[in-house]
Amino acid sequence: MSRNKMEKGPECDIAVSSRVRLARNFADIPFSIKMSSKHHTELIKRMQEIISENKSQTKLMFADISAMHPIDRISLMERHLISPDLAETKVNCGAFINEDENLSIMVNEEDHIRIQALFSGIQLEKAYSVCDNIDSIISEKADYAFDDKYGYLTSCPTNLGTGMRASVMLHLPALVMTGYIQSILEGCNKVGVTVRGIYGENSEAVGDMFQVSNQISLGRNEEETIASIDGICKQIIDREKSLRLQLYKQNIYKFEDRIYRSYGLLLNARIISTQECFKYLSDVRLGVSMGIIKDISINTLNDIQVLSQPATLQKISGKPLSQDERDIKRAELIRSQLQSSEDK
Repeated sequence: MSRNKMEKGPECDIAVSSRVRLARNFADIPFSIKMSSKHHTELIKRMQEIISENKSQTKLMFADISAMHPIDRISLMERHLISPDLAETKVNCGAFINEDENLSIMVNEEDHIRIQALFSGIQLEKAYSVCDNIDSIISEKADYAFDDKYGYLTSCPTNLGTGMRASVMLHLPALVMTGYIQSILEGCNKVGVTVRGIYGENSEAVGDMFQVSNQISLGRNEEETIASIDGICKQIIDREKSLRLQLYKQNIYKFEDRIYRSYGLLLNARIISTQECFKYLSDVRLGVSMGIIKDISINTLNDIQVLSQPATLQKISGKPLSQDERDIKRAELIRSQLQSSEDK
C-alpha cells in the first residue's frame, strides 16, 4: 500500500499507527509446540478454504512465507505485515494480506493464526472492528480452543483471555530529548502497559518510536483494553506536545537548526545508514508536525521510513545489495522522495 494514499487518522503526527492483533488456536489441532509438519500444512489448507469461501474477503491474497526468499520475508516484516517470528520461522507458514496492506492473518506463528489490522493515528476501535469481523468469519467455520474460565487458549499465557494486543506506535522525540521518557516507561509498567521498540517484543526503539500496548489480555474485555491504551496514549501525546513547545520556546534557533540540519542531510546525503536515516527522519518529522517544515507531508516520511529499510530497499532494487550499496541506494531513494514531495 502506498502510505501517501493512507487516510490520516487522529493525532497522526505523533501517533504513527494503531494496531490490534487477535491470537487464536483451533480446538482440533495441537498447539504450535506439538504441531507436526502435517499439522502445519493442514492448517494452511483449512485457512485457504475458509478465506476463499467468504466472498467479501476475496481480496485477501495468500503469501507463502515458507517459499519466499529471506529478503522478501524481512520486507514484509519491515512493512509490519508479519511478525519477526514469522519472518524467521522454519516451519510451513504463510499470511493472508489485503490489497491495502492494513490487514493480515498470519498462519503458523506462535499461535495457529494471528489476525491483525493497522491504521494511521489513534484508531484502535476501528482496527478492532476489522479484526473482529474476520474473527467472526473464521469462527463460523472452525472451533477455537476456548475455556469458560480462561477465555481463548494461547501458546503464551500472557495472551490468555481475549487473545488481544492493542498497540499504538508513538513518535516521542521531546520526551527522549528531555529524558522524561524513562518516567513514562516506568509509569506504564506500573499500570500493566508495556512499551517496546518499533517491531514489538525484543526490538529496539529507533527514531524515537515507541510501541505502547497492553501486557496481558486476561481479566479485561476488548473494550476495556482499548479504552485503557487509548487513554494512556492520549496522556503521553499531551505530554509530548507540551514538551515540544517548551523546547521550542527555550531556544527557537537551536531547535530549528537541529531540524533543518537533519532535513539538509536527508536532502543532500549520498551515503546514509539505516540508523542515521531514522535519526534524521525523527527530527524532520518533528519539524513537519510543528509546522516548521511545510513542503513535506507526514505520509512521505512514513513512506521513506518503510522503503529505506534494508530488505525493502533490496526488494525495490531487484537484487541483493552490500551494506555500502544499500547506504548509497538509501540516500538516492530519500532524495527522490523528498524532492518529489517538494514539487507537489
